[in-house]
Amino acid sequence: MDEGLKFTPTDFAAVVNQSLEYGFSNILIEGEVASFKINQGKWVFFDLKDDNATVSCFMVLYQLRMPIEDGMKIIVKGTPKITKQGKFSFTVTALKPVGEGSIKKSFEILKKKLADEGLFDLSKKRKIPEYFTNLGVISSPAAAGYADFIKILNARWGGIKIKVAKTQVQGLDAPEQIIRAINYFNERGDVEVIAILRGGGLADDLACFNDEGLVRAVAASKIPIITGIGHEVDESLVDLAADRRASTPSNAAELLTPDRKDVLRVAKSRVADFYARLCSAIEAEKQSEYRSVERVSNIAKVKLDDFRKILENQIKTLEALNPDEVLRRGYSIITGKISPGDVVKITTFDKIINAEIKEVYERK
Repeated sequence: MDEGLKFTPTDFAAVVNQSLEYGFSNILIEGEVASFKINQGKWVFFDLKDDNATVSCFMVLYQLRMPIEDGMKIIVKGTPKITKQGKFSFTVTALKPVGEGSIKKSFEILKKKLADEGLFDLSKKRKIPEYFTNLGVISSPAAAGYADFIKILNARWGGIKIKVAKTQVQGLDAPEQIIRAINYFNERGDVEVIAILRGGGLADDLACFNDEGLVRAVAASKIPIITGIGHEVDESLVDLAADRRASTPSNAAELLTPDRKDVLRVAKSRVADFYARLCSAIEAEKQSEYRSVERVSNIAKVKLDDFRKILENQIKTLEALNPDEVLRRGYSIITGKISPGDVVKITTFDKIINAEIKEVYERK
């Protein structure tokens, strides 16, 4: 026998697995599910096949975050391994259905399960504050609809401080990233509302929002959550678990904020109405033959003092809505994509600056 490397079966399996992990970690395989089963309430086994080959797959039950059945087409992420019994297996860390039929079937199975638990009950919805100053946004700045959301939000109502948790919004890694972002905002407690945003896309792209772990994280959030995912016709389980669903990211901005112009119009109308009623009251006092001029003067003074207070409050409200006043206090408005190499427009009270983004990192 020719000389060569000598191993025990244990050592050989360890070396092969090390090589597989180094060369083929986190690879993706797409195929049809067959022989699906759960053992001892802990372990998941199934085959992934196409017309010419079959790959045996294994995963831990808690990582199965979307229901699957035989015949479904799915994509899995994981690493190939040699078991102690010398059999080849693919250890799965994440999966999702692909194709309209499989996505819909998985969606309906999980929807029924969570609905039966009461996860979508209207009685559990938290109220979105009518007025707030701190907003947490979970999205990708490159996602369709994100820029529209920010633009509409600032145009309708100024003075909101926006904190962005940048995540993927499609793919196998997206659900876990979004869960971490939800937990981050809840742990810090420095935002009053959380908005989860993603523009339109194919059913495969939006499937990550049907992840069971993500849906449960949305339902469990102590901070109210609004979703603006996809188009109006798109519906995800995250939408059902959220406290409010917007049809699009742009619609989410509209639902979160009043229109500055409408508020100003109402304020002016109330001032005019009060002034008219004041004049009417004064005239009525003058007309009364049983009231003295001094009494009329005192009543007018009281009415005018009330009017002055209301007017001062309306003026303060109008000044607070003026973006220039916010800029005068040292704030600035940044527009454009926030990625290294991009050029953004910075507007201060007296300057407009074009600047190149050198580095972007998460605020601790």
